[in-house]
This record gives sequence, structure tokens and C-alpha cells, in this order.
Amino acid sequence: MVHLTIKKTIAIIGAGPCGLSQLLAFKQAEQDQLVELVCFERQAEWGGLWQYTALTGTDSCGEPIHSSMYRQLWSNGPKEVLEYVDYTFEQHFGVSIPSYPPRAVLYDYITGRAKAGDIRKFIQFRTAVRNVDFDDNTKKFHVTIEDLTNQLTKYLTFDHVIVASGHYTIPNMPDFEGISKFPGRVLHSHDYRGADEFVNKNLLIIGSSYSAEDIAMQCYKFG
Repeated sequence: MVHLTIKKTIAIIGAGPCGLSQLLAFKQAEQDQLVELVCFERQAEWGGLWQYTALTGTDSCGEPIHSSMYRQLWSNGPKEVLEYVDYTFEQHFGVSIPSYPPRAVLYDYITGRAKAGDIRKFIQFRTAVRNVDFDDNTKKFHVTIEDLTNQLTKYLTFDHVIVASGHYTIPNMPDFEGISKFPGRVLHSHDYRGADEFVNKNLLIIGSSYSAEDIAMQCYKFG
């Protein structure tokens, strides 16, 4: 008797650290012809939030800039708790590195693991997911995507959808009474790229968590 296995279709939204990890996890199942994989990434490259760009606001396709990275960002947590269980920092770089690396080192590590796993072929870059619906009758997910390069919309169906788009894409800007009348510049940390633009200026930072502390220290050092 021949047993036929019906492939499960899996869509992964986002090619950041988590999305890339999901691709790597399902890669063997794909090679065994148990699943069909596709990952949709709105940006032109992988890496998610760790992909630095000097741009703020919107990109060339009119999409909100995803990254909150700034030039002098360093990890605020030790690399030992960020390390992939199946791909160590020492394995990637060939030497031991400090526990608190800069963003460029972390980005190189994250994307290096993806390159080593040969998973780029599963990713559709410059593709935004616009909507996801679940059909109770068919038990399928209906996914609406847009190819940002040519503005083409497609409607696809999947057995499973994994959302790995992250938590820090959209700035959480509080609405302070009267802030709209402030004559100076109002900036969320999401759009901060470097301290050099604030040299010799009066700066008020609202908040006292990681971003606020980091930005305050950098601006203080720049003067």
C-alpha cells in the first residue's frame, strides 16, 4: 500500500531573527517534501529590526521604515542570552568576542546563520502582507500580499501562518496636551539615528528605559 503525504503549506511573515529561525526549523521538513515554505519580507533585505538604515519616515515604496536601529547602538543584553543554540558566535566569527557587541556585529551574526542555512530562496523580499483571514469551513488561512516593486496584489491560501513581524515597527507616541504647539522638533526614538544632529541643542528626553538612557548618554558625549 502506498501512503500519500499531502504537503502542508506554511507562510512566515517577516525575515528578522525569529522569522529566519522558523525557516531554518522547517527547512528539513521542506527537504523531505512534507511542507511548502514561503516567507514574506517587506524590506529589501533580511535581518528585521537589526538592519540599519539612515532613512526615517517612509521608504521608496511609501512603506513605513521598519528599523529602529541607530549608528552607535550596542547590545544592552549579553550575547550569551541572544545566541542561537545551533550556531554560536564563536562558530560564526572564529574567535571569542565581547559579551556586549555593537549592532553591526549582531546583524552579521544573524544574517550569517541564515546564509549558512541556505534559506534565502524561501524569502519573497519587498512583499507586504496586507491581510490574513481564517476560514472556519476549510480550516485554511487566506493571505493578501502586495508586491511592492510593481504594486501587484495576490491572494494566497495556506495551512499555517507564522507571524514574526516583531513588536517595535510602529512607534508608540504619547499624546501630550499642547505638544502640537511646540515650535521645535518632536522625535520618537524609533527615528533617532545619531547624536551628531543634536550637538549644541537643548534636548528634552521623555522616558527612562533603555532607549532613553542610551540616547541621553550618546547626546551627552557629543555635547
